Amino acid sequence: MPRMSEQDVYAWMFQRSPVMAALFDSQGRFHNVSDALAERLGYEREAMIGRQPGEFMTPESRGQLDGELLPKLRRIGLVRNQPIDFCSATDERVSVMATALTDYDHAGAIVRTVAVYVEIGDAERIERKYRRLYRETPAMLHTVDESNCITAVSDHWLQKLGYTHRHEVLGRPIVDFIAPEDRNQVSREFRRRGASRELNVERRMLRKDGSQLDVVVSSITESSDGDGPVRLLVASKDMTERNRSERALRAALEENARLREELERERDYLREEVKVAMNFGRIVGTSAELQAMLRQIEAVASTPASVLILGESGVGKELIAHALHARGPRADQPFVKVNCASVPAELFESEFFGHVKGAFTGAVRDRIGRFQLANGGTIFLDEVGEIPIELQGKLLRVLQEQEFERVGEDITRKVDVRVIAATNRDLTQEVEAGRFREDLYYRLSVFPIHAPPLRERGDDVVQLAQHFLDRTVKDFGREPLALSQRDIDAIRGYDWPGNVRELKNVIERAVILSKGGILRLDLSAPQFAHRAPDRPVAADAEPVHEAPAADIEFRTEDQIRELVRDNLVRALTAANWRVSGKGGAAELLGIRPTTLSDRMRSMKIRRPAAAEDVA
Repeated sequence: MPRMSEQDVYAWMFQRSPVMAALFDSQGRFHNVSDALAERLGYEREAMIGRQPGEFMTPESRGQLDGELLPKLRRIGLVRNQPIDFCSATDERVSVMATALTDYDHAGAIVRTVAVYVEIGDAERIERKYRRLYRETPAMLHTVDESNCITAVSDHWLQKLGYTHRHEVLGRPIVDFIAPEDRNQVSREFRRRGASRELNVERRMLRKDGSQLDVVVSSITESSDGDGPVRLLVASKDMTERNRSERALRAALEENARLREELERERDYLREEVKVAMNFGRIVGTSAELQAMLRQIEAVASTPASVLILGESGVGKELIAHALHARGPRADQPFVKVNCASVPAELFESEFFGHVKGAFTGAVRDRIGRFQLANGGTIFLDEVGEIPIELQGKLLRVLQEQEFERVGEDITRKVDVRVIAATNRDLTQEVEAGRFREDLYYRLSVFPIHAPPLRERGDDVVQLAQHFLDRTVKDFGREPLALSQRDIDAIRGYDWPGNVRELKNVIERAVILSKGGILRLDLSAPQFAHRAPDRPVAADAEPVHEAPAADIEFRTEDQIRELVRDNLVRALTAANWRVSGKGGAAELLGIRPTTLSDRMRSMKIRRPAAAEDVA
């Protein structure tokens, strides 16, 4: 019998060994297998050599081998007691515990790998079954040993935290997967743990990509018969989406509450204001003084410049402010009015800038100030001369810096508003008397507009009276009334110290008191009373309102319209039918050329044929 070489001896010993073993080449294929392994699996040795071991395993073990065991083996060169299920030639499941060792060359490349398999009994097989169920359960489960290191995780746990293979997490401290702000709490829990349960503890875990996962954790400690705990079994429930939805809902509810509160305040401040038609159509009149003022409005409306409206009480300063806002770039933004004369001195700052709850006695809730309410739009400071001198500095700051603080709050807020102010005082005299800051005056009066009193507007008073009369009878549901010539003369002859406001009040009272379809201005105001012939009247007799005298002349609306038309034709004739330009009819009438053109169209006034031949 020929003598065997040492290598053959070792090969014979490996093959004859009563232990299930296998030798793998550098590619991980079977290089040799022991008789015990080939016999247990029911294959011939030659049928196994050169093939991958996964071909002889169950699908679950094949996935475990490729995804977990081989990477670990290549990384550290050793795996111990890893459960593997082979599939025999007769389709019998052969459960073993595998231990493998890898040999490397001087360059660090794998030369060979040897593996030894020990078949496990029924008890171990049952344990493996439950281990597999643990891994495959659709819940976030992990187990921590007495050193607070992870010993087992479920597939769902890996998926939720963004990991692919168990070797990425097994053996690592659990705090590696806890958000930094919760790590101290988790460490304290582990130090004091015993045979106890923790239910529904909120925690934040770290995913592989660094994002956080909100979870609710329940755990139970498994103790040995000895001194301390063996391991901690933990179940987690992902609450991230639920918490995100709750936060979004809470934010939406808070935003809705804030908007509702702001809308309620806007309603209190602005409900009547926003219903006002903000255009030149409510400024009635054709006098040269009024047209000059309208040209000023047209010039400054489109700019952000502050405007100071000067004029006597009742001339319509608020209407001018509305017109400035409506014809500017902020027309679709808020228009907020503050009547400075009606605000108590101690509440000026709160009225302008707002306050927070508890800032002073009576501040039972947060309040938005008028400047914040007007953000993006226009604020109208009516009777600005009434602002106390001690508050004028704060008003100057918000005009210059566009920022303010609420009363009782340290937060500086930015605001973007256009300021229109109005006063019937002579602010230059107020500055000289020390009652109004000079710097604030110059800041407000960038573009002053003088509103002419009614007594300086000529026949505008008649047009206004007719306008108020038509609107009042419509609003009050009365039959149409007309101004008599005597009424017109009386209106023209009166100085109207209360200006447009006084005229409106007189017309409304006259409509209320008039009966029988005849307007009675004499009943509305004593200055318009017509002297009647003296007649004895019984003490208990009913007052008798005599019909107007037959010699009183009336002009109907059509007659007044015809007078206006005739006046336009006269002006056009005087201007040789030239509408605009120097010496044109618009200049003669003191109105804009576009206004004259509109009236010519509405009254169907056309240039005569004879005039068309004139250059």
